[in-house]
Amino acid sequence: MATGERYLAFDLGAESGRAILGTLTDGRLRLEEIHRFANVPVRVLNSLHWNVLQLWQEMKHSLRRLSAGYGKHLDGIGVDSWAQDFALLDGQGALLGLPYHYRDSRTEGIVDELHRHISDEQLYALTGLPGVPITTLAQLLAMRRAGSPALNIAHKLLLMPSLFTFWLSGYQINEVTSAGMTQLYDLQSGDWARSWLETLQLPPDLPAPVVPSATVLAPLLPSVSQEVGLGQVPVIATASHDTAAAVAALPEHAGDRTFISCGTWSVVGKELEQPLTSPGAMAGGFLNEVGACGTIMFAYNSVGLWPVQECRRYWQQAGHDWSYAHLTEMAERAAAFGAILNPDDGIFMRPGDIMAKVSDFCQRTHQAMPDTPGSLVRAFLEGLALRYRKAIDDLETLTGRPTDVIHLIGGGCRSRLLCQLTADATGRPVLAGPDEATASGNLLLQALARGRLSSLSELRQVVTRSFELVPYAPRPSPAWDERYAAFLQLSA
Repeated sequence: MATGERYLAFDLGAESGRAILGTLTDGRLRLEEIHRFANVPVRVLNSLHWNVLQLWQEMKHSLRRLSAGYGKHLDGIGVDSWAQDFALLDGQGALLGLPYHYRDSRTEGIVDELHRHISDEQLYALTGLPGVPITTLAQLLAMRRAGSPALNIAHKLLLMPSLFTFWLSGYQINEVTSAGMTQLYDLQSGDWARSWLETLQLPPDLPAPVVPSATVLAPLLPSVSQEVGLGQVPVIATASHDTAAAVAALPEHAGDRTFISCGTWSVVGKELEQPLTSPGAMAGGFLNEVGACGTIMFAYNSVGLWPVQECRRYWQQAGHDWSYAHLTEMAERAAAFGAILNPDDGIFMRPGDIMAKVSDFCQRTHQAMPDTPGSLVRAFLEGLALRYRKAIDDLETLTGRPTDVIHLIGGGCRSRLLCQLTADATGRPVLAGPDEATASGNLLLQALARGRLSSLSELRQVVTRSFELVPYAPRPSPAWDERYAAFLQLSA
């Protein structure tokens, strides 16, 4: 393997974006943050949109900082982001309006309309995903229902990471891990379900072609390279769905693990060779997400740390700019086992007054509302750990595979409290790290695309050598079993 190769990952999360430089030397990956920037949705009238032009400016600023500090040479650039949201382009490649945010309210009630065309069972068998109101499919149906002129004149649909890849390279494609989250992708054929699009009166050729993860596309467009001061850097379709990139960067493990990719969302799953679309899997809300290198991530998607992020925004507006580390410290000092909050309750899904939502939830479930910031954050983290336990129990039942260790990756693994609560609530050991799993997967899949790594297995050997993993042993307590029983009753 060659040494000293440098790759750049743009990792665009629901709350912030980062440009991470990865240097691959002697089988180890070293990360350096070049630039971090906010990703703040914009409300226009009654609609919620992504500010993609501001994100693009921040990405170009990142490239200028990189070239100024490190020179023109770079071995690859890759982009990953959240799933489901998309941009529509005209025949000249121009953007047809600001892309909508998946938490926009326009898709309310759209699942009922979807069921007039196809049953949940048929949809699940075709796409591996249950009918939910945030998918690309749901958003397109909402546009059709509203008579959107953009939908009528659109030439191509690009998922969010592919929009930025297009602006970097000039190539209009959709990478497979993001395509698999749209509910427009046929898991069996490995391509867009065009007959399904026609049934829904959507243009069958609207989505841009699908390419595999770890595909070299083209050099950086001359107009971009001249503006930012870089050379002809290869633009690479890495695993563009951030969860797929994170799971690609799991460390080596010989046993049967469950992964939790924890950030704004928490994805709890196992890697499978084939989709699992049984009635039990559908009833449990499990998704068959396309992973890197031909894997299937059979997973439950929890709302994750989103309610905690909403709490932080609420307190910021009230003049308390507490960091996540400080909020975690307050939660560690708070008393355990207060109110049981189910983070996946529908009331917490959309933006809004989080304190009013918590008050409503506690009144509905006959509980006292947490009375301090620390106790509220702890209640959400304990509830999240209990939700992990339910997902893991269901995973083991559905797959017939036990869990000998939980690999907790992503930003959430920086929280020692969440890691320990997860071990305690589930009764299973937790191995935390890497925290920058998404960026690491993005970068190492670029190296795989360039032929510097030979396989997903070799990629994971690099991860194991490069990052320290922190173990958390479960501390058994009957109190957790009592809380879990109450959580199940409350959730039902």
